[in-house]
Amino acid sequence: MTRGTTAWLLLLCFPLLQALNCSSPTPDALFAALEQEVFSRNLLRPVRSFSHSMDISIDVTVSGILGVDEQVQSLTTLLWQVLEWDIEGLSWDEKECGTKRVSIPRDKLWIPDVRIAEFMDEDNSPETSYVHLSNSGRVFDGKPVRVVSSCRLEIYTFPFDIQRCSLTFGSYLHFAREMKMIQSSPAADVLDRSRSWIKTQGEWELTGIEAAETTRETDIGSYSEITYQVVLKRRPLLYVVNLLIPSCFLITVDLFSFMLPPDSVDRSSFKMTLILGYTVFLLIMNDLLPVTGETTPLINVFFCISLALMVASLLETVFITNIQFSSSQYGPVPNWVAVLVLKYIAIVVCLPPKKDNRITVSIHPPTQAVIASIISSKALQSDAPPEKPLLDVNLDELRKLSRDLTAIRLQMDKHFQGGEASQDWQMVGTVIDRLLFCLYIVFISASFITIICIWILNNV
Repeated sequence: MTRGTTAWLLLLCFPLLQALNCSSPTPDALFAALEQEVFSRNLLRPVRSFSHSMDISIDVTVSGILGVDEQVQSLTTLLWQVLEWDIEGLSWDEKECGTKRVSIPRDKLWIPDVRIAEFMDEDNSPETSYVHLSNSGRVFDGKPVRVVSSCRLEIYTFPFDIQRCSLTFGSYLHFAREMKMIQSSPAADVLDRSRSWIKTQGEWELTGIEAAETTRETDIGSYSEITYQVVLKRRPLLYVVNLLIPSCFLITVDLFSFMLPPDSVDRSSFKMTLILGYTVFLLIMNDLLPVTGETTPLINVFFCISLALMVASLLETVFITNIQFSSSQYGPVPNWVAVLVLKYIAIVVCLPPKKDNRITVSIHPPTQAVIASIISSKALQSDAPPEKPLLDVNLDELRKLSRDLTAIRLQMDKHFQGGEASQDWQMVGTVIDRLLFCLYIVFISASFITIICIWILNNV
């Protein structure tokens, strides 16, 4: 069978291949012809044969970003959706029928069942009652669509996160061999048009749109789809001003609190007040933090580290204060502690090592020879010969004086040793306080630099 014969058979079998005949160039005549040839077949896919595939052209414009819900993992957007398809064989002469394009009630034509696969809620956008039909048989269906779609949100780098949400357009009933989805405009044009049309973005900025024609395979057949990937970037200024900067200020105040004397009770009370204030700050700002059960945002880690550092700083102050105030109850500083802390660590933390300024005073008890010499000198100085009772009395007095001097010497030695031990312990506390302060600075710097690097690397 030749190609010409096939064409004639198609003309005989399918009346839609013939142009509409309008009795006059009036709307009544055109609608009467459409009623007879088109409207009566609105339940059927407008093709010449069931084996023919229809091309559904789709174009999307993002006109608003209404919100992102991290808890339910959803994105709410307002789209302008345009579908175009051809009614095979339908045409009319513009001069004969009086117009090139006419609006038709939606229920008079067959409408493709194009849906968004990620829909999570009912479409509450205004309904459009009409579509446009051109004299070439091309149907133009444009309408607003409020989309509440599921989106896997990655909030690890909040508030510097970038979200990629997909909107997949396709038929839920017709296979790819019956209906094929075709992208009408390139993704770059869709992005430029969306940026010029967009009316509301809130805290989100539209940074990119990607599109791809895909085929979804199932057990019963394959479906033609077009996937638009919307790339959104959060505006972090609100969270930086309300969360990060105040938290950094409080950490800085806690850092400078180490400049208070370690033996001052005001230092620990000041740190306790600071921790209380930081806790109240986190409770007030809790509503600004995203809530999700999958990923812990990095900013939550930042807050936990900040609070942990403040608590560690308070515990360090309690430890140093205990050394400063309770040193009189301790014994002498062990030799290894004195060497390690007062000699080596003191140099590391830029404190002068302790010098030995002790002065040894020794009071020896008078011996018997000294006592005898004293008695002899007294006897020589006297005209009368020494009497034995007087000598015994003097010996008793001298022995009592020796015992008293010995007791005084022991008390003095104990006093000096206790004061020296207290000073050593206080010096140990000062050196340890300076060491922990240096470690505090190193840990804060390392933690914050690591968090900042993660934020930067995830946004490159």
